Amino acid sequence: MIELTDTLRAAVDGAIDQGRVLTLAYIDDDGRPHATFFGSVHVHSNDQLALWVRDPNGGLPKAIATRPHVALVYADISTKTYFRFAGRARLAADPETRERVFTEMHPIEQKFDADRKGVAVVIDLDAANGYDKAKPFSMTR
Repeated sequence: MIELTDTLRAAVDGAIDQGRVLTLAYIDDDGRPHATFFGSVHVHSNDQLALWVRDPNGGLPKAIATRPHVALVYADISTKTYFRFAGRARLAADPETRERVFTEMHPIEQKFDADRKGVAVVIDLDAANGYDKAKPFSMTR
């Protein structure tokens, strides 16, 4: 069972305040792995992450339609805190979820798409593992 701890939540939701972002990897239209940085990643629920993609026609929104599996990493070398997440991404088209994802992301990220032209992505987690201040953990669905 996946239930993101308070420590995981605080690290992910506060990443941008600590000068960090999460890196997300997916398979692009050419079948190649693609990794990109997202400052908008945040905890959406006990077993979900969410993020905002400013370009609705970009690689990630197109890819997840047929290749929803994604992976994310977070690292804070100074505290020996490393997280890996794996899950299935989907566009959140319903107005309520879209609004929630936008308003829950960091205010700095909101400013980059004040007109809300982007898309909301929800990631249903299948696994979360790594080291929380050098203490190992592992969770799976």
